[in-house]
Amino acid sequence: MKATIHSKIESLFFMAWAVSVIATVGSLFFSEIMLFIPCELCWYQRIFMYPLALLMGIGLIKKEYEQLSLYVLPFSIIGGCISFYHYLIQKVEFLASTSISCGVVPCTGQYINWFGFITIPFLALTAFTTITILQFMILKIRKGQ
Repeated sequence: MKATIHSKIESLFFMAWAVSVIATVGSLFFSEIMLFIPCELCWYQRIFMYPLALLMGIGLIKKEYEQLSLYVLPFSIIGGCISFYHYLIQKVEFLASTSISCGVVPCTGQYINWFGFITIPFLALTAFTTITILQFMILKIRKGQ
């Protein structure tokens, strides 16, 4: 039974790591291949996402994923809050008009707008939210042991 719980935790942690790697590669694709210049808020989101890919990758190799969940959560929650704010200033006109300028590239700009609501901050928010939920699931399973 203990091996099954350990295996489930490992699978959840692997999924969170995969999401962080996809988000990291996706952001690099947008900036390096598509040549989209990241705004300031995009850089802050990257600051919180990139270490997750590295930290969780090391955790998977060393099989220390259960302990790392507590370290991953602050990064994913703070990054998610930044993404949520960034998405709001892109989509809520009142907030866009009151937001401060954030550099050469405006944070209200939308390089992509798939289906009228999927923007780069939305993709980041989805990744941060998924990672956060998976980490809480791991902690819940650990607590139930």
